[in-house]
Amino acid sequence: MPKIIKTNAMRILDSNNVVYQEKILDIKEALDGVTCANMLGVELERTFKTLVTVSKSKNFYVFVVPVAEKLSLKKAASAVGEKNLSMLPQKDLLGLTGYVHGGCSPIGMKKVFRTVFDETAILYDKIIFSGGKIGYFIEINPHDVDKVISVSFKDVIE
Repeated sequence: MPKIIKTNAMRILDSNNVVYQEKILDIKEALDGVTCANMLGVELERTFKTLVTVSKSKNFYVFVVPVAEKLSLKKAASAVGEKNLSMLPQKDLLGLTGYVHGGCSPIGMKKVFRTVFDETAILYDKIIFSGGKIGYFIEINPHDVDKVISVSFKDVIE
């Protein structure tokens, strides 16, 4: 088992006394969320991926959706009051969020962005999403995320 190095997301949760559990995969490169969920032995429905979008007016939004689902850009735009959204180009992710593809957590980004979790997250006592580094995951009650970042829960998947 590799030594656990606390990520920015974990440090933020710790400093706010939010209960979570870290889950670590010994991987060196980004893998898709379904593969990671299977490697962790966790249900796909409660394993989430973090997606960053941009509007025409250059407003950025974060969506957290189940790994096996696809973000509906139409529903996502409606959820944040925009006409339309597009996915942030992967090459822009690190500069904007401070996170790399495959290690992007909704907690601890460089700036605070409006964040929407798919409403299915509230069906579970605990969900899992990236801990802010490739191979690092956080298991947490979805309602506890709101203790460190402002989140809403809406239907945003196809």
